Amino acid sequence: MEKPTHLIEFETMLLGRHRHYDRSAHLLLRRLHGSGPMSIGQLSDAFGLDVSTLNRHTSALLRAGLVERIPDPEGGIARKFRLTPEGERSLTEERERNVRGLEKVMADWSPEDVTAFADYLRRFNTDIERLAGRPWPRT
Repeated sequence: MEKPTHLIEFETMLLGRHRHYDRSAHLLLRRLHGSGPMSIGQLSDAFGLDVSTLNRHTSALLRAGLVERIPDPEGGIARKFRLTPEGERSLTEERERNVRGLEKVMADWSPEDVTAFADYLRRFNTDIERLAGRPWPRT
């Protein structure tokens, strides 16, 4: 029997409609929040993206005042990016909006259904990262 993966593609396409800023900005802010200051090279390794792509994304975050460049706290040569207080506030607000939105969508779901859905998403992300040779969840 064929797996109905085309159904998942359609449903996941709908997820991107509800963000207040783009997905790449959200992912970068989340990573810097969780990992602390990172250089462009470290971000490139973490996301598997080329440096020029990350330069565009981090430049937009710098212009928006969500991140700042700082000297490497460990004394390295490369400058690092870290969240500004505005970046922290913006990320917190976006995460709270996401949780409120999920709570609305899943208002009629049982706690067991929500847990099962989270388990499937974790498994899905784990398998994506496994194929790329990276652990999930990332530290």
